[in-house]
Amino acid sequence: MTMSTTTSPPGTRAAARGGLSFLDGLDWRRYIIYIGFVLVFAVFALTLGDDGFLSTNNLLNIVRQSAIIAIIAVGMTFVISCAEIDLSVGSTAGLASVVTAMTLSSYGLLAGVAAGLFVGLVVGSINGALVSMLNIPSFLVTLGMLGIAVGVAQWITASAPQPILDPTYNLVFGGGNFGPVPGLLVWMAVVVVVGAVGLSKTRFGRQVLATGGNRTAADFTGVNTRRIKFQVLVISSMAAALAGMLYAGRLESGRFQWGTGDELSAIAAVILGGTSLFGGQGAVMGTLVGALLIGLINNGLVLAGLDTSQQQVVRGVIIILAVALARRK
Repeated sequence: MTMSTTTSPPGTRAAARGGLSFLDGLDWRRYIIYIGFVLVFAVFALTLGDDGFLSTNNLLNIVRQSAIIAIIAVGMTFVISCAEIDLSVGSTAGLASVVTAMTLSSYGLLAGVAAGLFVGLVVGSINGALVSMLNIPSFLVTLGMLGIAVGVAQWITASAPQPILDPTYNLVFGGGNFGPVPGLLVWMAVVVVVGAVGLSKTRFGRQVLATGGNRTAADFTGVNTRRIKFQVLVISSMAAALAGMLYAGRLESGRFQWGTGDELSAIAAVILGGTSLFGGQGAVMGTLVGALLIGLINNGLVLAGLDTSQQQVVRGVIIILAVALARRK
């Protein structure tokens, strides 16, 4: 008896092997933040469409709510890519908002803007000097600065809000629109583009990633890793100060409470976006999507009618799942 066998043409087998090898080589985990964003958006659109989730005003509100966190998170991306951490960004934002408001009322628009940015420069320089020159862990330095900044802001204002009555400032710094585009969206876009180009396309960005990936090897290749650590902490504080100034412009007052807890949201956005918590890898565009995802979740949970405690539980579960799925093998 003769047994016949069916064989596939060689071209078909090669194509199949090529397709499988392509799928095997595709690291879908790199795109989990984008997949997660689309899935969460789709779920909220289907379940909350009748509650106004898809309205233009609500979608713009999500962007506005996410913009300030995204700006802080861009600076945090540089810090975490360098294998450091900055826990003082929230309190720096609050301090910058009150210093800007107080200076603005006494000395005018330009002085107020300069004073707010100067807060970021001073805080970042202190953090950077202590970390890079004295080798104190950034976690401890910035944790201490968190308390100092919020204490100073509360002290100099006697815990009272500082109103901002300058319409030009409020218009430019988050309270108005540039044509049909919300001002916060413009600020966010500018910071994200500058951060993305700076981290991925410049020599400085490569040195940041090299320092975070392997500081010893970076030292041997001529990278001044002390200077890099100093600079990323200054960048982070400057971004936080700008965020505080935008809080002040949008809400027309400076308060020491502005920015409270933003350090946790910013770190979550950075890690969700694909930046390694251990340094050496950073993605500013991923950070932007991470910040938008957090804003999307917050907005959807509010529209769903969940109370604050339930929102915290659901938000925490979603973030943990996203980070777990995004882990590298």
